Amino acid sequence: MEAVLLQGLLLLLFFVALLLYQHNATFNYFCKVAFFNCWVVAMATLLSPLAALRGRSVENMKLLRAAIRPLKHLYGIKMQVRGSEHLNTEEPYVIVCNHQASLDLMGMVEVIPDRCVPIAKKELIYMGTVGWACWLSGIIFIDRHKRGDAIDVISQTAKTIRRENVPIFPIVISPYWDFFSSKDKKFTSGTCTIQVLPKIETHGLSPKDVPELTETIRKAMRAEHPLLPCSTGATKGTGSPRHKGDTAGTSD
Repeated sequence: MEAVLLQGLLLLLFFVALLLYQHNATFNYFCKVAFFNCWVVAMATLLSPLAALRGRSVENMKLLRAAIRPLKHLYGIKMQVRGSEHLNTEEPYVIVCNHQASLDLMGMVEVIPDRCVPIAKKELIYMGTVGWACWLSGIIFIDRHKRGDAIDVISQTAKTIRRENVPIFPIVISPYWDFFSSKDKKFTSGTCTIQVLPKIETHGLSPKDVPELTETIRKAMRAEHPLLPCSTGATKGTGSPRHKGDTAGTSD
């Protein structure tokens, strides 16, 4: 008898949750956000042992990309990539992208190449299997609370850019407000546009040219989407090319 009552209660809770999911936007939002986070954790847990067989390698980024890509179909989000032909090059390059939310993961996996070394906040490495998967994929971690350490990483990147004349490709991900808003608790289906801008050359630049280069990148990104934040914080950072054909990306 108790088992029957328990089954009935669980069935009732299921139908209540289903009704709330379909008719309550806030409940729908939290369910989708929770599923997004659970998916990332589950995929990291499943794929980390496989990645560990290869050891810490940028090649493991292929596994992370494959794990994230199905989410756009599950959420009904259409990714429109424009200007991807700019990335058809064999030379190393740096990607600079605006950052908005965790949904950026779905956009970035559409455009980053196989051998891409992102930069991420150090806190990610302490997130259990997610941190382990990131480390195994060669992601470079910086401590944003230790300004000196972060500057060292970025300085090494700048030296590589100057030494190898590595170009920079700005990438602009359109705002999500048509289908996603943490403030309004909205998470529906929609379309996200990812625009790859023409490369910005760094040949002949010196350290004193960095502010001007930063401003050039910012203006190029804002010209593509005028509603981007005015501060250069829209470009979260750059990574360090390691081998020919490698690229460095941005992450947060």
